[in-house]
Amino acid sequence: MSAEIAQQAIAAAERLADGVDALHFDEPTTHVYNPLRYAWTGHRSYLEQHARSCKRVIFMGMNPGPFGMAQTGVPFGEIRSVREWVGVETTILSPDYEHPKRPIEGFSCQRSEVSGRRLWGLFADKYPVAADFFEQHFVANYCPLVFMEASGKNRTPDKLPVAELADLYAVCDQHLRDLVDLLQPEWVIGVGAFAEARAKEALRGYNLKVGRILHPSPASPAANRGWAEQAEQQLVAMGVW
Repeated sequence: MSAEIAQQAIAAAERLADGVDALHFDEPTTHVYNPLRYAWTGHRSYLEQHARSCKRVIFMGMNPGPFGMAQTGVPFGEIRSVREWVGVETTILSPDYEHPKRPIEGFSCQRSEVSGRRLWGLFADKYPVAADFFEQHFVANYCPLVFMEASGKNRTPDKLPVAELADLYAVCDQHLRDLVDLLQPEWVIGVGAFAEARAKEALRGYNLKVGRILHPSPASPAANRGWAEQAEQQLVAMGVW
């Protein structure tokens, strides 16, 4: 049964990749990376290992960071955490249309994704053995795409025009429902306000609980004041931990 669940998760990710590839984005978005294509080996390895059973909690972020999932194919995929704790390390290809200021170097990338380091670091501190964490928890992203402007500036999904968002949300909402149908969680925890809002919208009518923890981004002043302690307190207060 475990291998069957993982295969269904892989099939859902393939549908998501097809769905977002069919979308069109206008300027100021000039480059769109889909890690479910060029970093598919990393994402598939993640699903094969860790989407093998029903979960009590799904943590969900917004979309890939440029030095995290964009490089590894793993949500919040800070390279050292992914290699040493999550247990994924594969050869990563390059996007078809690569921005010169945003190269994909895969597991050779020397930059660290702070959000991913903080998130996976919290989980690794609480669960030194990754398998113990993944027995009841899973980490996903709502949107698999990375958006960039001509300057190389990262563009988060919430900054897209309303017309583009409607089509993107339709595809990503369906994938979230597919994932929830498959993993049957009690909780979906948005990592940040955007992810919480999308979970509430996409999962309206589902018999589960939706919550939120502070986003670990270094752009958030609050997150720079002991993020792990704050996030754990939030999870304990909600009754998730």
